[in-house]
Amino acid sequence: MFTVLGVALSGFAGAAAAHEGRGPDATVALDGHGDFASVQAAIDAAPAGATEPWVIAVRPGLYRELVRVPATKPFLTLVGTGRHAQDVVIAYDNANGTPKPDGSGPYGTSGSASVTLDGADFTARNLTFANLFDEAAHPEITNRQAVAVLTRADRLVFDRVRFLGNQDTLYVNSSAATVVARAYFRDCYVEGDVDFIFGRATAVFDGGQVHSLTRGSTTNNGYVTAPSTMIDNPYGFLFTRVRFTSDAPAGTVFLGRPWHPSNDPNAIGQVLIRDSWIGDHVGAVAWADFSGGWSWRDARFAEHHNRGPGALVTDDRPQLDRSAAAAFTVRAYLAGADGWSPRGSH
Repeated sequence: MFTVLGVALSGFAGAAAAHEGRGPDATVALDGHGDFASVQAAIDAAPAGATEPWVIAVRPGLYRELVRVPATKPFLTLVGTGRHAQDVVIAYDNANGTPKPDGSGPYGTSGSASVTLDGADFTARNLTFANLFDEAAHPEITNRQAVAVLTRADRLVFDRVRFLGNQDTLYVNSSAATVVARAYFRDCYVEGDVDFIFGRATAVFDGGQVHSLTRGSTTNNGYVTAPSTMIDNPYGFLFTRVRFTSDAPAGTVFLGRPWHPSNDPNAIGQVLIRDSWIGDHVGAVAWADFSGGWSWRDARFAEHHNRGPGALVTDDRPQLDRSAAAAFTVRAYLAGADGWSPRGSH
């Protein structure tokens, strides 16, 4: 079910640039020819409280494990050493409704994440994160949210990374509702169907591809985004120079709907899609209401200067004019109070 997208990388140049010319601090390899056989073991051995990147090189293979980066370990960098992002896959298969082995109940949405990132200044390059939960194989599980990556930390960079799943693939969040966390996705690939990019973080998708899977419906095949941006944060999700694609029928996918966790009225989602290409899977009405009476018209949804067969301009597709769009740039979303400007952003 998961799409393959190749992303070429010449040798270990990406890691070298991040590590000021030094080699990796640790190597992970399934065949036993590295320092560690699992990604989590390498993370566990990394120093706490680092102030510069600690680079873990991950050799090709499928690493079927749960990965957690704790808040005590900032500046971790994971780099896949294969030629393509799909050569290194870190994945697991829990869903919201999957029972925990200890009998204490289901995992829940956050608990379903294959990878959870609580360490600030984390970077990932040239690899794949996935949640392999098979909906068809588990009809007894009705809560099918299955997160590939949950982010809760600030200043995260994903460079040529793939995120694979179905419902709730990429959960970009923060440590608390009062905390703003930022993430930068450069030339990444994100795949899913329902609400598969969601949360309250400030997230910039710069280049790359967002692919909506079909669910076999002739009317509704899901929602790309479900932001829960807090009302005092002007910057939620920005998509710029992104290709929005799908194998779903024309007009059956929505760009997003406003998520209000626990019916929080202060979660006023913000999404801007600009200078991007949109396929015909998106129709004349691109945004949808959320259950509980939350109208998309009360959210902060807009587009600017898009193209493609699905880049329609209608009364139900709010557009920013050039003057208004000038205030919503990659730099504006990411700068924050500390002026953060990750390498390669513009």
